[in-house]
Amino acid sequence: MTPFPYKLIATDLDGTLLRADGTVSQRTRDALAAATAAGAAHIVVTGRAVPWTRHILDDLGYDGLAVCGQGAQVYHAGEHRLLTSVTLDRQLAGLALSKLEAEVGPLALAASRDGLDGEVLVGPGYRVQEGPLPYLPYEDPADLWSAPLNKVYIQHPELDDDALALAARRTVGGLVDVVMAGAGVVEILPLGLSKATGLSLAARRLGARATDTIAFGDMPNDIPMFAWARHGVAMANAHDDLKAVAHEITASNESDGIAVVLEDLLRG
Repeated sequence: MTPFPYKLIATDLDGTLLRADGTVSQRTRDALAAATAAGAAHIVVTGRAVPWTRHILDDLGYDGLAVCGQGAQVYHAGEHRLLTSVTLDRQLAGLALSKLEAEVGPLALAASRDGLDGEVLVGPGYRVQEGPLPYLPYEDPADLWSAPLNKVYIQHPELDDDALALAARRTVGGLVDVVMAGAGVVEILPLGLSKATGLSLAARRLGARATDTIAFGDMPNDIPMFAWARHGVAMANAHDDLKAVAHEITASNESDGIAVVLEDLLRG
């Protein structure tokens, strides 16, 4: 077998490894298995926090490290253990939201609590995507800040995702980081946190470096990961901002884009 040219394969989940129905195709499973048999390690790098990721990893039989919560959490799937966790300064986040609302008007909010079993809180007016992922509605604004958080989700009644993310970066970018992670998903994160910071921590534990890494993604929150990795591959369904910085564009998540690239690399 030709030696695989990368030690680490980093894959986003939604829109990348997962199809629209939340599953991973057999072809993609087989390609990842072949790549790992050839010496690579597969690491999931997702915006989802651990409680929204764990069931997917269990279904895959995945027992390695995963980077969750936009880099905030490094999770050992085989041991069901949180190795590192970064939380959002709630006072700073509250200040950032106040400044942003003064600029663009009222926002609908949700938040991801820290920990292996941290709930996702959803406030009034926040549009939740249909699906099986659990969340906890709240009415009292104080509930949002009552426990440590990894991130806050924001939505605006009129601004689209790109416009809201741009306005947030312009207004409060010196206080927090802002990412657009998917349709209807704009997030407030600790300043300096990204998928790249979490991935670099996990890679170090695996004895891998940025120059050993190929990364797959589909959204602007994957841009730092592409900047860190040796080779960034955007899915055909990716956001234009990510395609603009990708080294390569593959087929869509529905058409086994990850497998297409891995199979080619395995053939040498």
